[in-house]
Amino acid sequence: MTQEIHGTVADGYEPVREEFAAFVAAQPPDYEGQLCAYVHGRRVVDLWAGPDGADGGSLYGVYSSTKGAAHLVVALLVQDGTLELDRKVTYYWPEFAAEGKGALTLRDVLAHRAGLVGADGGFTPAELADDRAVAERLADQRPFWRPGTAFGYHALVIGAVTGEIVRRATGRTLQELHEERVRAPDGLDFFLGLPGSQEPRFRPTQPMAPTAEQQSLLDALPSGPHSLASIAFNRQGAVPTDLESLPNDRLIRAQGPASFGGIASARGLARLYAAAISEVDGKAPLLKPDTVAESGQLHSVGYDLVARSHRSYGLGFQATADTWHPFLGAGSIGHSGAAGSQAFADPASGLAYGYTRRRFAFPGGAAPENDRLARAVHRAALAG
Repeated sequence: MTQEIHGTVADGYEPVREEFAAFVAAQPPDYEGQLCAYVHGRRVVDLWAGPDGADGGSLYGVYSSTKGAAHLVVALLVQDGTLELDRKVTYYWPEFAAEGKGALTLRDVLAHRAGLVGADGGFTPAELADDRAVAERLADQRPFWRPGTAFGYHALVIGAVTGEIVRRATGRTLQELHEERVRAPDGLDFFLGLPGSQEPRFRPTQPMAPTAEQQSLLDALPSGPHSLASIAFNRQGAVPTDLESLPNDRLIRAQGPASFGGIASARGLARLYAAAISEVDGKAPLLKPDTVAESGQLHSVGYDLVARSHRSYGLGFQATADTWHPFLGAGSIGHSGAAGSQAFADPASGLAYGYTRRRFAFPGGAAPENDRLARAVHRAALAG
């Protein structure tokens, strides 16, 4: 039986609803997901599908889409002059100089060039949930490549490193500043630390359900326990991290690690980026155009040592137009999440986009349907 599509679209965005409905119709009966978009600060798409209990206000683990929220805070602090991109990390955090890391700048860290993708021996589950514990381990860690000479995705740790810089510079945690400066003022459904009162809205992540062909592809991936990818995803320790179940741990949800611990709806994802670049409900954009441009400027482009493929990064954000959606404007900022979430802002069109799904998508990262859905929204935005 075809699932019902709930929600609304603005005039001119009916093709987006049709595209979402066509996608959902081809999915298993238990599909659950949300799609939301703003254009120039106005919500134009708010759709969802799923079984009883799911609605547009349901909250999901959004994995690395968290990095976008975390690094919006960093961009605000750079804009304020509290942080300086080209200052050495040791200016804020002297202990970071150990093992040849003394020359690294904040800009290097944000561009995934630090070589600190993990720690020898891995992290315990309790450490991984605690950004300060991760940062303390990484301060003493020898980089896995000569800092600044290459780049690789710091999947589970970049928010801990930038968060420690933020804490040293401001006396506040990155999570506290997200709550005070971003989430609460704009009423965002995007939490870095989910309060107990919001727990009933959380929908636990469901494991990937690959086809036989997809499972064969997964089995063929390099999986050595001491490879860079295994280190970056904490699979080499005594308790290897099960990526698919991370948000289902209440400790992760409560502490909101800044690399992967965010809990959000598609409404929260889209509104975060709308508030970053546009006036929303009479409130000025959080970021000035120059800040957005520098955040989205390409800093690391080419072969990612962890992903073992072509990737592009700005400053804490993925270069969404290069890595995922080439139809977007140059300088778009955003971040996808391992279970399939996607969120970005395209300043050229004024589009802010958010997508979530409950079941972990194959093969990880932005779910494949994002290309058709984002393309449909972008096409409607340009036609409007």
